[in-house]
Amino acid sequence: MSTSDHQASPPRLALPELLIGVGLLACAGAVAWQTLAIPVSPLYSKVGPTVFPYITMAGMILLSLLLILAAMRGGWQPDEEKETPTDWKAMGLVAAGLVANLVLIQPLGFTAASVIMFVLVCFGFGSRHPLRDALLGLVLALAAYFGFAKALGVNIGAGLIENQLNALIGAMLGGKGG
Repeated sequence: MSTSDHQASPPRLALPELLIGVGLLACAGAVAWQTLAIPVSPLYSKVGPTVFPYITMAGMILLSLLLILAAMRGGWQPDEEKETPTDWKAMGLVAAGLVANLVLIQPLGFTAASVIMFVLVCFGFGSRHPLRDALLGLVLALAAYFGFAKALGVNIGAGLIENQLNALIGAMLGGKGG
C-alpha cells in the first residue's frame, strides 16, 4: 500500500460544536452589555463592582474562541459520540428543570425552586433516587442561599423555607443574648 492510500482527509467543520462556541461568545457579549450598565461610583479606586463580571467575560471569550477553533478543526467529540443519537427525553428533563427554576423561584423561593430543578436535572442524567437527589439539592441550595444572603448580603429569592430558617436562626441567636 502506498502512503497516499492512508492520507487523512482534512477535518470537516463540526457545526454543532461551532454553534456552542458562537453561543458562548454571544453570552459573553451579553455579560459585557450588562456589566457596562452597572453604575460605578467614582469612590472605587481600582476594584469595583464590575471587576468580576469582566474577568468572567474574558474567560467566556477565551473559552468560546477555543471552542470555535476546535469546531473548525473537526470538533472535540469522539466519532463514536457523534454517532450516538440524542436522548431528547433526557434533554427535555434538563430543560424542564431549568424552566421550572425560572418559573418557581418567585413564588416558592430560591431553595424550593432549586431543589425541584436539581431533581429534574438528576433524573435527566439517569438518577432514579429522587429522595436522595432532593436532599442533596436542599443542602446545596441552602448553602448557596445563605452564602449569598449572609456572606454577601445579596437576596436571591427568599421563600417559605428561607423565611422559616431565618426566623429559627434569629430565635436561636436572640435566645443566647438574653
